[in-house]
Amino acid sequence: MMKSTPKGMRLHIGLFGRRNVGKSSLLNALTRQNVSIVSNVAGTTTDAVEKPMEMLPIGPVLFIDTAGIDDVGALGEMRVQKTRQVFDRTDIGLIVAEAGLWADFEEAIFSELQQRHIPVVVVFNKCDIAQPAAEHLARFSEDGVPCVATTAETGEGVLDLREALIRTVPDEFINPPTILGDLVPSGELAVLVVPIDMEAPKGRLILPQVQSIRDILDNDAYCMVVKERELRDALDRLKRPPALVVTDSQAFLKVAADTPEDVPMTSFSILFARFKGDLGEYVRGTMAIENLMPGDRVLIAESCSHHPIGEDIGRVKIPRWLQQYVGGKLEFAHTQGHDFPEDLATYKLVINCGSCMWNRREVLSRIMHCQQAGVPCSNYGLTIAYSLGIFERALRPFPSAEEIYREMAPEISSTGL
Repeated sequence: MMKSTPKGMRLHIGLFGRRNVGKSSLLNALTRQNVSIVSNVAGTTTDAVEKPMEMLPIGPVLFIDTAGIDDVGALGEMRVQKTRQVFDRTDIGLIVAEAGLWADFEEAIFSELQQRHIPVVVVFNKCDIAQPAAEHLARFSEDGVPCVATTAETGEGVLDLREALIRTVPDEFINPPTILGDLVPSGELAVLVVPIDMEAPKGRLILPQVQSIRDILDNDAYCMVVKERELRDALDRLKRPPALVVTDSQAFLKVAADTPEDVPMTSFSILFARFKGDLGEYVRGTMAIENLMPGDRVLIAESCSHHPIGEDIGRVKIPRWLQQYVGGKLEFAHTQGHDFPEDLATYKLVINCGSCMWNRREVLSRIMHCQQAGVPCSNYGLTIAYSLGIFERALRPFPSAEEIYREMAPEISSTGL
């Protein structure tokens, strides 16, 4: 069903502009529903409003209607901050301006989106009141930026806007990368190790496991799903070794012990480090664990806002394994959802979760923020593998990532870090 498509698999389309330029009316016209409250009072939209829908021929999309980022006052600052977070997860940016107005404010949004290499569509709304300036139309035409004139209240130009969006969709959304299809050839077998513990949702599998199974089937391979206690027996029953064993990171040690050395092995979280983010950059960041000293601050950032349980992976297990590796107490901070500190300078390491609920743009934005702050960035699976001493083996299915590790390992050894 359309609404069951996870957010992380949807094309994120952000609407940006001043207050009361008609962003909400435009969203309602695009979706043909009253998704956002429309009012003549500036600033009616107080937080980002999300609308999932199916937009043919693109497929599943997520429209994000933002509060006007020219807002004022204390509440306005909160709205602006929430709106700025939307930049981090936007795949296509719609800049909505009144037809007779394009000034420094709109130019700043345009510049921000271009610096992030986010495709832009410019929308001049309220064309029943005024027409966009000829020089603006000429400028965007020369730059190859789609520009559409609309009157959202009457629907004029909305079909043109839909066509502009279709033409602007990034190629990686039309031809998405595989999760593990390149690791398990057609006709070969992958063994997926799925622990059933307190963190496993009752009656179902977690999203990375489900998406991995679907990816295997899409690539004409097949899989066997087992719990960690049955892995060794399952492998013994096979006539030939599997192409890959994939485990939940929490079962890394047992799975590594039960999987023959000549069988490639990794984790769902490491697969998603590549699928959602930049595996090479994550490997470099993970190596910074060697630099950690007792008392250092570590940020653990979760994309979900689930209620932590007793042996929560991000709040209990990773801190325990890291501190055992470092040999002393570390100071941990946690964030959930789209919240992320603007000042990262006090942290020695940032550890993201697998980010299965996010789109790739937001994960890459997190990595970019860390790079700009000069703070190394890792993720759950890579951190766990490093802390448990099986990092190189977990990277073996990914030759380019393994090469980064091998290049950095002698440097770490020679410096004694």
